[in-house]
Amino acid sequence: MKLASAAYPLTWFNHFDDFAAHLGAWVSDAATQGADLLTFPEYGAMELASLGGRSVSEDLEAALHEVARWKSAVDAVHVALAARHGVYILGASGPVFTGPRPVNRATLYGPDGIIGHQDKQIMTRFERETWDVVAGTGLAPFDTDLGRIGVVICYDSEFPLLARNLVEAGAEILLAPSCTDSLAGFTRVRVGSMARALENQCVVVHSPTVGLCDFCPAVDENVGAASIYGPPDRGFPPSGILAETALNAPGWAIAEVSLDAIREVRRDGGVLNHAHWPEQHDRIRLR
Repeated sequence: MKLASAAYPLTWFNHFDDFAAHLGAWVSDAATQGADLLTFPEYGAMELASLGGRSVSEDLEAALHEVARWKSAVDAVHVALAARHGVYILGASGPVFTGPRPVNRATLYGPDGIIGHQDKQIMTRFERETWDVVAGTGLAPFDTDLGRIGVVICYDSEFPLLARNLVEAGAEILLAPSCTDSLAGFTRVRVGSMARALENQCVVVHSPTVGLCDFCPAVDENVGAASIYGPPDRGFPPSGILAETALNAPGWAIAEVSLDAIREVRRDGGVLNHAHWPEQHDRIRLR
């Protein structure tokens, strides 16, 4: 299969149809290159705050509500694109109000419709202290014709037990959409994602927002490069990097990935991190 990771800049839209056309062009570009699974970044949906005008998009609270009110229409566009191109799409995450405060939700779409969603589990300081975006409840891997897929949204990728829970539930591909406003923030997610690929001997798809956004202060600065990581072991590049874009350059990173290669490196890699993981539990006691 071919996996595609978007380095995605946020765009101002005057009309929802402009967004739909814009997204359609991105999906078509990746599908034309043979991609089977497309990953868009965390908080990429915040560009829809522009539909409320600047007085809305520049207000932290109003922007959340404006983006959330378009969720059904966004779902419909993704469902149509996934069916048209015969692909799977992890849509850009955004706020969804399931209670008084929103969760940060990424939805997975397939050729036959919505497969499910994953809410972010561990919130950053900005989400906790300034934006009041709250954690979702629980993790769930998704079964697809491409294999079992898990999602660890941005900060979640920096906590190994979250990814391990998904891997122990059968996930062989992890999707890590992110939104970071500095090189340090991007590096934290990059290092976390690469570590998850190493210790679980799996593939991790890292999709960030990139570039400046002058109309929505919550996502005003975005630093990153789209990458696809595997374990630096047999059947994979020695760097562990299967594909990556240049820093802050919009576009797709695309790599061909084999589940057989994942299973083989877990069976007979130079190291066996996936199999040896349980040995930690007997060796973490301090003497």
